[in-house]
Amino acid sequence: MAMNSILNPDDIKKALDAFQAVDSFDPKRFFEMVGLKAKSAEDVNKAFHVLDADNSGFIEEEELKFVFKHFAADGRDLSDKETKAFLQAADKDGDGKIGAEEFAALVRE
Repeated sequence: MAMNSILNPDDIKKALDAFQAVDSFDPKRFFEMVGLKAKSAEDVNKAFHVLDADNSGFIEEEELKFVFKHFAADGRDLSDKETKAFLQAADKDGDGKIGAEEFAALVRE
């Protein structure tokens, strides 16, 4: 499943454009800009499963680096600083990965 089947492609492009500069990524703002915050719990869960590239049930740090690529093939990679900040923002139980509930909580904040 592609993100553009869940989200508006124009919203995705605007959000990706807004965070083109390295170290500018803000996950809460990004998910709001792409329209995910306003989506149903089911759609947020679908987005989680797209980002969970290895289907482990978690989004690990290595998968976070490539989060923009799931929104657009030409999306940039996140920097190490952005990846760590994203993980820290969402990983509430401190296990080093983001579960579906943690992801949903971050999107809804």
